[in-house]
Amino acid sequence: METLFEDMDFILSKTTDGEAKERAQRLREKLDLLKTPRGLKKIVGEVRFSRAVKMVAYAKELEKLQVELIKMQNWIDTKKQRVAIFFEGRDAAGKGGVIKRFTEALNPRKYRVVALPKPTEIEAGQFYFQRYLSHLPNPGEIVFFDRSWYNRAVVEPVFNFCTKDQYERFMREAPEMEHSLINDGIILIKFWFSVSKETQQERFTSREHNPLKQWKLSPVDRQAQKKWNEFTYYKEQMFSRTHTGYSPWIIVNSNDKASARLESIRYVLSIVDYDDKAKSKVSLSPDPAIVRRYHRAEKIDD
Repeated sequence: METLFEDMDFILSKTTDGEAKERAQRLREKLDLLKTPRGLKKIVGEVRFSRAVKMVAYAKELEKLQVELIKMQNWIDTKKQRVAIFFEGRDAAGKGGVIKRFTEALNPRKYRVVALPKPTEIEAGQFYFQRYLSHLPNPGEIVFFDRSWYNRAVVEPVFNFCTKDQYERFMREAPEMEHSLINDGIILIKFWFSVSKETQQERFTSREHNPLKQWKLSPVDRQAQKKWNEFTYYKEQMFSRTHTGYSPWIIVNSNDKASARLESIRYVLSIVDYDDKAKSKVSLSPDPAIVRRYHRAEKIDD
């Protein structure tokens, strides 16, 4: 198959009209610029060139990590392990995009994404954890929770969707519930995707003007900026009262979506001891500037 340059040379050799040949020659000279980084910058501009280089590097790194995810999934299936990953964070923190990158290359028969709607009247009267427990992973399976029972720790009290007694009961019971699950052999990972107030507003504005993303804006989302401080208070309470040695909170800086996606995948790979992990062709050590374990002494404003 001929290259673009070979096709252009053929056209030049067959063109006899003077003006057409001159234009074809100028086009050929511009194509030559594509062969060097300096030439590319001249054509597309410094900013676009840098963005393109960054996205190519991101795509290559993501592919390598997804190869490792497949290896990890195969190990989980073979060893009949159970993995549950919670994705929490403010609205527009990028949770859905991260889950998509986790799952897009995996075997769909061996994982599930759980994003539960508002509880029904019957569910509202049940033991709070009941509707989540039915979605926990079966042997050989990974379950990605796009929001989890931690709705009761942040979203529900902010919007008065639960009583103070329900909130307090949950905060006492959540660590005990997680301790029981981990003792039963479930690998449980809790992510909080951290986003600044300014970045959140930029993403909301982008959704408002993009007809393909407007469905993402719910009435609750539209209150997120006004209730920023309330979210911060309950988030800090959640960290303080449900962060434990056996079930820690992992904070991911998601102001840069690409970095958040790569480093959260890298973190999961780093803590699961799947087969042939040592033969990985990509670093499995997450960037501490992007992913870190919560420490009680710190205050996280975003």
